[in-house]
Amino acid sequence: MKIECIRTHHLRSELDEPFGFSQWYYSTRNTLWVEIIADDATTGWGECYGPAEVYEAAITAFYGPPLLGLDPLATDRLWHGMWRSSLDFARRGVMMGAMSGIDMALWDLKGKALGMSVSELMGGRYRESVPCYATGMYFKDMPEEALIGTLVAEALDYQEQGFAAMKIKVGKNPAFDVRLISAMRRALPATTLMADANHAYDLPEAVRIGRVLDEYDFAWFEEPLSPEYELQFRQLHEKLRVPLATGECEQTRYGFQRLLSPGGVQIAQPDLAYCGGISEAMKIRAVASSLGVNVIPHCWGTMLNLAAATHFLASGYLEPGRAEGAGAMLELDRTPSPLRDELFETSVTIEKATAHVPTAPGLGVVVDRSALQSFRVREKEIR
Repeated sequence: MKIECIRTHHLRSELDEPFGFSQWYYSTRNTLWVEIIADDATTGWGECYGPAEVYEAAITAFYGPPLLGLDPLATDRLWHGMWRSSLDFARRGVMMGAMSGIDMALWDLKGKALGMSVSELMGGRYRESVPCYATGMYFKDMPEEALIGTLVAEALDYQEQGFAAMKIKVGKNPAFDVRLISAMRRALPATTLMADANHAYDLPEAVRIGRVLDEYDFAWFEEPLSPEYELQFRQLHEKLRVPLATGECEQTRYGFQRLLSPGGVQIAQPDLAYCGGISEAMKIRAVASSLGVNVIPHCWGTMLNLAAATHFLASGYLEPGRAEGAGAMLELDRTPSPLRDELFETSVTIEKATAHVPTAPGLGVVVDRSALQSFRVREKEIR
């Protein structure tokens, strides 16, 4: 088997209403998909998390051409070939994001060629289903008091849908954040709540907000600090009870070694469409395990990344391991996205806030090719 063709699909959908978080507002959803086709017509699909136009160039002009004619089943060898080809100038960043989409597509293809699901290729499943937590409660352009009411109503709707856990956005400004945190806990006294600041705070602000999260019994404090200041996570951890989660902006086992080694981070959050792909996510999990840190992937984008994260969680366990251990949780983005919801003939099955691990070969989701045209910005192909 040899790689015969690589295609990229830049897809975009316009949003009816923008939504925001601590850094900016979204008015569109974009993604870059990678399609790899072998000479026997077996096809694998992958996804890149980040700037689609840049990924398109990195794949079609740099990483893709040397892969043509090679064995697509040799996932580890192909990963290291790409890594070495850009090692001098791209140890992390958008080039690694491009590698992630290629690697995901190769695992999908490999599973289809061997008749095995990705979680089986990862070593086997510990579980056949994974509970989901709802990610939502993004900011909207309205007065703050009205916004708090709107976000609480959204959270109550997720509770009605069966979600026992959900993650809110903070980082708008500290005074607002305190009011939102308390309002959420009053409205949802028995729900597992997490808060995501998207690296909005400096250390004194993070201490202040973290103590509020302690008071209201939040399950974790996500990205409270800039990813550039990994030493501050230890300082913050020493002042709080709430576990600290981070890592969606980090890549490779080497990056996570630097992030986790100082201590302070209790939950590592690689994104499989950005961290280096499925191949590297497994190595990141090994690094985290050696430090006693649990891995719960960040998951944003389309059904491809969601399927990859589901397989990853199904094939791992939480440290330290016990007979009645805590269950892993899958991040389920609830913001509007036709790219996630309208482009698949077969999706990850989600019932009552629980994702069933796909058992079909590869990622186990099937792209609806006929639907791509409505969202296509550009398609490129190399042979």
